[in-house]
Amino acid sequence: MIARSDIAGMVLAGGQGARMGGLDKGLQSFQGVPLAAHALERLRPQVGAGKLSINANRNLDAYAGFGVPVVADTLADHPGPLAGMLTGLAHCDAPWLLTVPCDTPRFPTDLAQRLAEAATQARAAIAIAAAPETSGETVPALRFHPVACLLSVALREDLRQYLAGGGRRVMDWIARHPFATAAFVRPGDDPEAFRNANTLAELRLLETLTP
Repeated sequence: MIARSDIAGMVLAGGQGARMGGLDKGLQSFQGVPLAAHALERLRPQVGAGKLSINANRNLDAYAGFGVPVVADTLADHPGPLAGMLTGLAHCDAPWLLTVPCDTPRFPTDLAQRLAEAATQARAAIAIAAAPETSGETVPALRFHPVACLLSVALREDLRQYLAGGGRRVMDWIARHPFATAAFVRPGDDPEAFRNANTLAELRLLETLTP
């Protein structure tokens, strides 16, 4: 089993916030707390002690105020979540890296544990979350949430090469490898756990949905 002490955690807040009018998404308030700070505190008990960081590409002083290392993308032009994952792998001080997006404030409090269980069982170097699509279907299909991802640091060079070759799509890179899936379909699992906020309106809606 992958121990908690073997996992470092990174909150991905390096996006350009295009659908949020260019605002720095990680600094937007969620129930009175910046989204990135909220994600850090939700992630903290799930990973090794002192093994938290934030990936951000602007307002670095503001992020530094959250009390964990802040690391910017190592690639120019900040080409999406995979760039943040590569940055995390480059700075990781543990065998495994767990990434979470800053705009999904209800991600499960047992995310690390269940991804670690899935990776161990499948003997996979990647484990990602999946949850029922909240589209009103009678039998909801499972949807992957690949940015909620547990990665072995052994994949660092492979990811670097994929990005150097122009690859950008998270699921396309993951699918190049055998990967495990943790399905959040157990009784008691929050059906809104992976709902994210791309706009300020969606963020305000999430505030009303959260207990």
